[in-house]
Amino acid sequence: MTWLTTPAHARWLEQETDRLLAFGVASASGTGGFARLDEQGRPVPGPAELWITCRMTYVYALGTLLGRPGCAPLVDHGLAAVRGMFHDDENGGWFAEVGPDGPTDDAKAAYPHAFVVLATASATAAGRPGARELLDEALAVSTRHFWDDDAGMVVESWDRAFAELDGYRGVNANMHTVEAYLAAADVTGHRVWLDRAVRIVERVVHGFARTNSWRIPEHFDAGWVPDLEYNADVPAHPFRPYGATIGHWLEWARLTLHARAALTARGDDAPAWMLEDAVSLFDAAVAEGWDVDGAPGFVYTVDWAGRPVVRERMHWVVAEGIGAAATLFAATGDPRFDTWYATFWDYAERHLLDRDGGSWWHELGVDNEVSRTVWEGKADLYHAVQATLVPRLPLTPMLAPALAAGLLG
Repeated sequence: MTWLTTPAHARWLEQETDRLLAFGVASASGTGGFARLDEQGRPVPGPAELWITCRMTYVYALGTLLGRPGCAPLVDHGLAAVRGMFHDDENGGWFAEVGPDGPTDDAKAAYPHAFVVLATASATAAGRPGARELLDEALAVSTRHFWDDDAGMVVESWDRAFAELDGYRGVNANMHTVEAYLAAADVTGHRVWLDRAVRIVERVVHGFARTNSWRIPEHFDAGWVPDLEYNADVPAHPFRPYGATIGHWLEWARLTLHARAALTARGDDAPAWMLEDAVSLFDAAVAEGWDVDGAPGFVYTVDWAGRPVVRERMHWVVAEGIGAAATLFAATGDPRFDTWYATFWDYAERHLLDRDGGSWWHELGVDNEVSRTVWEGKADLYHAVQATLVPRLPLTPMLAPALAAGLLG
């Protein structure tokens, strides 16, 4: 018996999905889009952020596909914000942040644009009106402005008019673009998005990670030369921390297996390195990130020798550990991944799941008590909800199209 093949555990996961969906309802803003939530589940005042709005739209698209009443109107609410307040009607693309008087951050960045693709692809899978048109536009913007075919990667950020390109290149935006492209491939049936996702995975996982002892460099210059000292003076940056980010090794392991399964489902012979590298990334994350400083939990980052730098425990890292362990078990049948899967859920239940206030604590200190060094509040549901669904779904298609196809286990 394993947790990952036990119907009773699947029922527990379903209950946790519903608990999370109920918590997030308050994030729908009366002025449009979705707001961050504080620790009590109250909207945090401030500009609406594109990445939060798209991630919550995605989550409620999953809820719609699960047959949860009340989720479909929230998807439509998010799509209205993508179609309206965030959309740059003059230059195309979407603004990063919008306040009552218009954009407060008018940069056009790959990271939130990836979530526009994921949200609209998932809303399309859920059959929401106007979603497919927005998806087609988002994919066109991604192709025109972000995809660098020579590099096989996406660039990072443009100015408002898509006239000036930032020289920084980042792996985080590429990671979420992989997820978005895989979903787009499933929803549209167009092979180009899978091929692009695989190109990114190969360069990052089989290239940057493998040649750097699985410690994935995150920050690069315009020529894709790694800058290993980037943000050494701001090591706890929430999006661009110094060093190697443990949670991303787990996330890349999972995405590599999704891409591998997508290739196989289309009749291709997936390269052997895809499974081998996913296992290596997971093993490295556990060896260098889990319980390495005298307390349970994953540290946030390590340096280039594998030593902890930022030791706070982030909820999303555990959620990605759960997802990686589940996908590795599905791909290999090796019971050790089920053991790790159970270990991570035991930790989450003891330390992260807030049974009184709702949702998950987003950050813990080295003592596993609530901390607010990098993240305050309970911003969104994206990672936690995925942790409850990935174990119940096949490796391909991606989550929303899998639910639409009735593949929930």
